[in-house]
Amino acid sequence: MEEVLRQLPKKAKEKHNENKKFFSKLRKKAPKDLDYTMQELHEKEFERTDCLTCANCCKTTGPLFTNADVERISKTFRMKPQKFIDAYLRIDEENDYVLQQVPCTFLGQDNLCSIYDVRPKACREFPHTDRKKFQQISHLTLKNVAICPAAFNIVEEMKKRIK
Repeated sequence: MEEVLRQLPKKAKEKHNENKKFFSKLRKKAPKDLDYTMQELHEKEFERTDCLTCANCCKTTGPLFTNADVERISKTFRMKPQKFIDAYLRIDEENDYVLQQVPCTFLGQDNLCSIYDVRPKACREFPHTDRKKFQQISHLTLKNVAICPAAFNIVEEMKKRIK
């Protein structure tokens, strides 16, 4: 897995223009069955991909925390939401709550998440490859293929399937 992760940014960069062109075409005219196809590709990929052997998303990026996330997680820690924010989060340039640092504070040495059951919505949905109206988040997918080997594989398979 380490070798895959080491090569992933380079492979994603090599495919960037091709992917950008593909997603542009997809936004203009998405196939009727796109959501179904993406769900199928996502499920197939995650049958053979074990996130616990990777956790690159947790090691290299941080999720956005919604107010609902802050409420839910701070309650788990038996903290007031503002105390949780002060301890773990900061406001980024887009005025969103994000982690103060990466790798994620809640990621263990074993790649397990200490707040898995109450993790942020962004973490639960990552890499967003099974999302409805997938073509609307192509900007996000272009970033995620450089972070997540599964997202990279899904996009490569998607380009083969959707001409």
